[in-house]
Amino acid sequence: MMRGILLALQFFTIMPINQQLEMDRKSVTAMFSTLPWIGGLIGLVTASIWLFIDASPLFLAFTIVLIGIVMSGGLHLDGFVDTSDAYFSYRDQHKRHEILADPRIGAFGAMALLLFVIGKIVLLTEIITQGGMKWEWLLILPFLARAGMVYYFTLTQAARDKGLASFFKKRINHRILLVMTILSLAVGAGFIMLVGGEMVLAISSLLVLFSCAYAFKYWTKKHFGGVTGDVSGAFVEGMEVGLWLLIFILL
Repeated sequence: MMRGILLALQFFTIMPINQQLEMDRKSVTAMFSTLPWIGGLIGLVTASIWLFIDASPLFLAFTIVLIGIVMSGGLHLDGFVDTSDAYFSYRDQHKRHEILADPRIGAFGAMALLLFVIGKIVLLTEIITQGGMKWEWLLILPFLARAGMVYYFTLTQAARDKGLASFFKKRINHRILLVMTILSLAVGAGFIMLVGGEMVLAISSLLVLFSCAYAFKYWTKKHFGGVTGDVSGAFVEGMEVGLWLLIFILL
């Protein structure tokens, strides 16, 4: 488990874990099981900073978005950009995979990045302005978004035989990971009910997560042939915004 935690920190955060860690079946399964809690750690840092900053809603929203990008090393946002570039190219699957592997950003990716970041800042500004922001949401939403991604990743076939997603898919115990992820989702929903005091939001969050995971599974299978590292990152970013939108609707 400790090796899985270190792997999760090494792959999914900017924390300098400069170790050569063995990536066997148990370690990779533990890494993905730990990923929601890594999101919770990012959320904890964000919530802590939120509690001590006294600034305008716009500046606070910008700070929240910036912390998430910096602490994850921009990994998930990069996946969103690459996925946008590939999808909006309207090419066949083979060409889309080539675009995903290209480190350069294209016009569609740049436009998607700009609209996404600005849109997220605007959404958070509105929530803050209307008094709907709580430290509980800042902590739990990154947790839930990553738990949803792991659920989606577990259910979806790899898009190709090579690549990081395929490498990990061959090294996870799907049954154990699925059970651990459902437990994480239950913990997240329980946190919203018991700490946040919002039963409707807790139930709605789970419904949205499961619906998005299955919808994204079929969407990625149709357009990319299955899951890749980039589309997994896109799911995290999109799912987090979707949950913030849910909070905005239920304000």
